[in-house]
Amino acid sequence: MIDSHCHLDLEPLASRLPRTLQEAAAAGVTRFVVPGVHPDGWQRMSELAVQYPAILPAFGIHPMHAAAADQQTLDRLEQLAPHGVAIGEIGLDPAYSVPLEVQENAFRAQVGIALRLGLPLLVHCRRLFQRTLQLLREEHAEQVGGIMHAFSGSPEMAREFVRLGFAISISGTVTWTNAVKPLRVARELPLENLVLETDAPDMTPQCYRGRFNRPAWMAETAARVALERGVALETVIEVTAGNTRRVLRLPDSSAKG
Repeated sequence: MIDSHCHLDLEPLASRLPRTLQEAAAAGVTRFVVPGVHPDGWQRMSELAVQYPAILPAFGIHPMHAAAADQQTLDRLEQLAPHGVAIGEIGLDPAYSVPLEVQENAFRAQVGIALRLGLPLLVHCRRLFQRTLQLLREEHAEQVGGIMHAFSGSPEMAREFVRLGFAISISGTVTWTNAVKPLRVARELPLENLVLETDAPDMTPQCYRGRFNRPAWMAETAARVALERGVALETVIEVTAGNTRRVLRLPDSSAKG
């Protein structure tokens, strides 16, 4: 399995990283896409990727830090981004105090960098699905595609992003007792459009709620998707990992991922 979105560079995972990676490997998770959140973390992500080849960085500025996306920082991102597998995580989120105009400007600028470099996108979107879709269309994001991270919208909206070349990421929320839309997406979209993630240390699966999430627990998400679809767990693992490799253009390593 490939965890398509986890923050191994952040606490409490960073201080227990060797153990975290060992636990994940024992659970069958062998590669980890680690997206950027703030420019201050990019150097640490680069160092981790050198130290641990299974860690695949994606450099970007989260919408909650969109105000940091000045021209100097964007220039730095464009220089650093080729050393990662994607631009992310970027997007829109009205839950934060950053004005949406500032978020949109940072979003557009980073999509532009992705297009110039030919890198896929890791997109964070909460509630503002129509606006996010509109911006991606206006910026011609279909040229690079990417992943809609921890998707919380409807299956109908998910299909619109799929038409733009985006995979839909299923997280631990699919296991939550109050899950509705995530379950519908997991059931109704073709498996070829889905990838898996943990968003560790957040979005802990139901059976571990109250504890910080970790990549090893992505197996719970895979199992729930298999149950909802009525297919073998091995099928979910194989297809979703293949989807992640395809969308992010990752090599098929000897460690089955």
